[in-house]
Amino acid sequence: MPDENRTFQRAGMTIRVFSDAGAASRAAADLIAEAIRGAKPDRRAVLGLATGSTPQKVYAHLAAWHAAGELSFRDVVTYNLDEYYPIQPLDPKSYRCYMHRHLFSLVDLSPQAAHILDGTVPEPFVADHCAEFERWIAADGGLDVQLLGIGRNGHIGFNEPSELPVEEALALPTRLVELHPVTRADAVREFGGADKVIPRALTMGVKTILSAGSILMLATGAHKADAVAAALNGDPRSGLPASLLQTAGGKVTWLVDELAASLIS
Repeated sequence: MPDENRTFQRAGMTIRVFSDAGAASRAAADLIAEAIRGAKPDRRAVLGLATGSTPQKVYAHLAAWHAAGELSFRDVVTYNLDEYYPIQPLDPKSYRCYMHRHLFSLVDLSPQAAHILDGTVPEPFVADHCAEFERWIAADGGLDVQLLGIGRNGHIGFNEPSELPVEEALALPTRLVELHPVTRADAVREFGGADKVIPRALTMGVKTILSAGSILMLATGAHKADAVAAALNGDPRSGLPASLLQTAGGKVTWLVDELAASLIS
């Protein structure tokens, strides 16, 4: 079992603190595997998936369990949080490529069951595509589990900080967005230069994220400590989107290591 140091509640959410990033990632993988194994016979497990460096260890565990014959994705459908725009699916920096590399090619998930926002849709049709993405999720019965990471500026998916009233921020749909300067700065290494970072992205909306049956926020490392503390210590606000998870209360579980939890008061 993962090395869990302590658990406490904040704004109805459960915060589980682990000894290190590996233990937190293993706990997230365990919860996702439980959702897959616990799906009802007449309904596929519907997973919302994240990208970036943080979830890689989660996917490594899931892939290893599949390779060992302990976990199947035959009755799973997935929806990813976001994708750069515009980008080709075979571009190594696309999240389609990321998911293929870290999970899809390693398990028995049907290609038709893996949904990622399309970075090639012509811009006049982006709004229709985003609305259709949400209709697909609804048609599959909604997200059972949504895995999240937190940006240094508190973003979830690519829902960036804004000055919207909280009520409007909570209602944000899946859409095309401009990336925040902090988000773009954090992508420089991935893209190989500040001038090469794609400045826009498609993102699942806050409303859709919060509608998931269960939300797992995985945050590890000292570089996430400020964002984690801000999201948990203050009130919900659009200027720090992760703080909006407080409005989902008991559906939310934070899985953090000691470094990421170091500034929680």
